[in-house]
Amino acid sequence: MKHEQAFWLSTRGLAALGLIAAASYFLLVEHREHLLAFLPYAILLACPFMHLFMHHGHGHHGVQSQEKERYKALRLHD
Repeated sequence: MKHEQAFWLSTRGLAALGLIAAASYFLLVEHREHLLAFLPYAILLACPFMHLFMHHGHGHHGVQSQEKERYKALRLHD
């Protein structure tokens, strides 16, 4: 059985990580003022995304309680 190495640990993967790191560094250094001006908006945009992802969307709040009630009803009949 041949053991395959993960992409990010291969030579090409490490080269890609180095390129991404270098590009990120130069973008941060050259465009620091732009990024700092965008920061308050980024924080405001993060709030709804955190709400959606941490609560797993809306409309599912009663599903667990309905399942618990159904489970209790099935146990009482046994």
